[in-house]
Amino acid sequence: MPPTGITEADHVVVIQLTDSHLFADPAARLLGLDTHASLQAVIDDVLANQSRIDRVLATGDITQDGSESGYRRFIAAVERLPAPCHWIPGNHDDAVLMETLGRPTGLWQDWIDVGSWRIVMLDSSVAGSVAGHFGEQQFARLDAALSSAGDRHVMVCLHHHPVSIGSDWMEPLGLRNGQRLLARLDGADQVKVVLWGHIHQQLDERRGNLRLLATPSTCVQFAEHSTDFATDTLAPGYRWLKLFNDGRIETGVIRLAAGSFLPEEGASGY
Repeated sequence: MPPTGITEADHVVVIQLTDSHLFADPAARLLGLDTHASLQAVIDDVLANQSRIDRVLATGDITQDGSESGYRRFIAAVERLPAPCHWIPGNHDDAVLMETLGRPTGLWQDWIDVGSWRIVMLDSSVAGSVAGHFGEQQFARLDAALSSAGDRHVMVCLHHHPVSIGSDWMEPLGLRNGQRLLARLDGADQVKVVLWGHIHQQLDERRGNLRLLATPSTCVQFAEHSTDFATDTLAPGYRWLKLFNDGRIETGVIRLAAGSFLPEEGASGY
């Protein structure tokens, strides 16, 4: 039941899954971790603890190897959830293949209108690059989404972090023209939140009236504020968001039980 004073008509519920890093080979592991099993365990938690879901957002690095089999394994996993899923690519993904698979099914959309909100899905991936960048096509998509949003509140989704996260090794691996994106959003009052993945850790900051959110991976976690690549012992997780009709946001991160799905100690080569 919703809390007193809140009805289902007041808001929509969004679940973010990110950085699942699936493989074509079911036996493959990422830093010793079974990414398919951890994704399924996260989905089990969503099903057990989220009584209502209106949309599922998958914010990149769906696969580790860009394989069609990996994407189909992801699709089969999220079909367990009772809401439509929409995805965007990350640096490990094949964006062309994701669009080919996703356009006919609704997985790939430029934006989604749900309740009083518009969710804009931007592609920050660059073929052959770990870092992200928005080309003119993505800025045009953003401009089109904002100019046609009407009275809707807006959430912008991408894979790469557009701000510094205080981690030296990840500093050059974010959105290379993040400041241009943020400058564009500074002038768009209807944009309330920017949501991303990529950093395999939790973040919740503000830039003026703009909420900046990042979410743990459904598999391996990265240590915060690290100079060099380092994993963490925190468990995989996901983010829930309540997007209210008046533009307010409630959100939180839920993780699996402590000690679940740890990478091999000292594993590297990500």
